[in-house]
Parts: sequence; structure tokens; C-alpha cells
Amino acid sequence: MTTHFAHAVIKGVDSQPRKTSVVASLVRDRYVSDTVIILENTPRRAARAVRKAIESAAANLLNNSGVSIDPKSLRIARISVTAGTRMRRYVPASRGRALPYEKISSNIFVEVAGEEKAKATSSNKAKESTAQVEEKEKK
Repeated sequence: MTTHFAHAVIKGVDSQPRKTSVVASLVRDRYVSDTVIILENTPRRAARAVRKAIESAAANLLNNSGVSIDPKSLRIARISVTAGTRMRRYVPASRGRALPYEKISSNIFVEVAGEEKAKATSSNKAKESTAQVEEKEKK
């Protein structure tokens, strides 16, 4: 059985990378089915964005790989959070001044690995067909 990989990137998440990486570290190196449950019960704002990125990467692997992948074997191979674009904004202050601040965004990268489904061999199929013929003859 071979391992196949797929990834998904979400850019411009309206959350700081430091806060988003805390959520990403909760699910690093886990199975996808477990991570979805963990992130649904995580009370942080970034959990929704991380869950969507993981589900997107899993869907990419299942639908776009061209091979049948076992959904139970899906595992997070890599997950990283980097700093996205910074939007410069100003807040009004006393005496007509304007104080600058930056709205920081995050980029989330997720790579999912999955094992190929085991194919039924021709000998197994032959055994099944002979067993079915024998059952019909007994009836």
C-alpha cells in the first residue's frame, strides 16, 4: 500500500498567527476524524478556520487523487501557520492625532496523508465465487 498526499492553503484568516498556531498545535500529527471532533469543541476563534483547512485537504485527497483512499487512514502530515498580510489602520486619538496599528492575518497550510485501499485479489474473488456456487448447489 502506498501513501498519498494532498494539501490545502487558507490565506488571510482574520486571526493573529500566534493565536492560530496554538490551535494548530492541538491537532498536529493526529487522524483527521479525531481533529474534527477536537476542533468542534475548542472554544477559540481560530478553530473554525483550522478545521475548514483540514477538511478541505482531506476532501482534496479523497476526490482528486485518482486512487481510492481509505478515509480512516487520513492523517495530518504537516500543519503550519505563517503570518499573512498586514493592513495598516489608524485610530483617532486626542488633539486631532491618528495613532497607527496593524491588523495581522494568518496563512494556514495543511498537508494530509492517506493510505491506498487494499484491493481484493483475484484469488479471493475466485474463492468467493466458488463458495457461492456451492451454496446454490446445496439449495
